[in-house]
Amino acid sequence: MAGLPEPVEALINAFERLPGIGPKTASRLAFYILRQPEETSRALAEALLAIKTATSLCPICFHITGAGQEKCEICADTRRDETQLCVVEEPLDVLVVERTGGFMGRYHVLHGVLSPIEGIGPEHLKIRPLLERVREGKIREVIVATNPSMEGDATALYLRTQLQPMGVRITRLARGLPVGGDIEYADQNTLLRALAGRQDL
Repeated sequence: MAGLPEPVEALINAFERLPGIGPKTASRLAFYILRQPEETSRALAEALLAIKTATSLCPICFHITGAGQEKCEICADTRRDETQLCVVEEPLDVLVVERTGGFMGRYHVLHGVLSPIEGIGPEHLKIRPLLERVREGKIREVIVATNPSMEGDATALYLRTQLQPMGVRITRLARGLPVGGDIEYADQNTLLRALAGRQDL
């Protein structure tokens, strides 16, 4: 941007590289930080550095945990059901499922989905460790909770082909109409899935 000092331009450019942040939002964020006390900027800078230096991936489920920890809090919790395993795409999905309070099993984070267009195959995801966990024999049900997208569905189908020979129950999250939604506003695919997943009343 013309007429801006280099540090301000650099911060705007850094914000623009974040997902969902356009030039206007990046500028607003940069100028907001510029108006804040120095302690606010310092705290933000320290938090950004710490997120890379003080965190790591759980060696069991690949959720985010503190650096140097043997396992994450969920894997360390002996009260959780070892026979149920919920497979999600990203660590953020674990937080979303946990917020519901309706799942007390364990997790496995794939860190992405299969996408031949982007060159992402099974070897790029945490699929091999998932299969090794299931082979250990404790898990009875694998809940595939990938997103209802083309890539998410392709990943779910691939996982099913890999897991079926192991004799575990493989389930997929139900799909359909959202609570409070009107049928007239539902798209065709959502309505078809709601019909296919109908339940006894």
